[in-house]
Amino acid sequence: MLLSLSAICVAIALLSMPAVLRMKRIRDQRALEQHSITAEELHSLLASNQDVLLFDVRQPLDLLAYPEIIPGARRIPPKEVLETPSLIPKEKEAVVYCTCPGDKTSRAILHRALAMHFSRIQFLKGGLAAWKAKGYPVEPYREVFHLYTPTLAPH
Repeated sequence: MLLSLSAICVAIALLSMPAVLRMKRIRDQRALEQHSITAEELHSLLASNQDVLLFDVRQPLDLLAYPEIIPGARRIPPKEVLETPSLIPKEKEAVVYCTCPGDKTSRAILHRALAMHFSRIQFLKGGLAAWKAKGYPVEPYREVFHLYTPTLAPH
């Protein structure tokens, strides 16, 4: 009897797991939607001269492929932001963007920032491509940047 009760409990737990995971995924999706901004919304925000910081967090190879930036944006390598999230001020409105499929880099930075209780950060849905698709301006990126390569340990 005790064994069968344990087996029933295990079976119930296993059967409820997909529902729990689905609810978590929906909750995470809603949180992401709350912290996303469209190209149109960002353009309006910037045009209204509101105090918003814009960060280009593209991977170095993406920057090499598309050496342009949204005017007023500051480039911060994603590796540096993930290691030191304080590079993005916590007390100011901030928007991050990348060019990854599904906004992968922006979402990773957003997750890290939210875990550290940043509440005023958003990511640009569709990244630089969405911005350019609307015909909004970009400017050439002329700053020096490094392609990160792993360092070898001394022999």
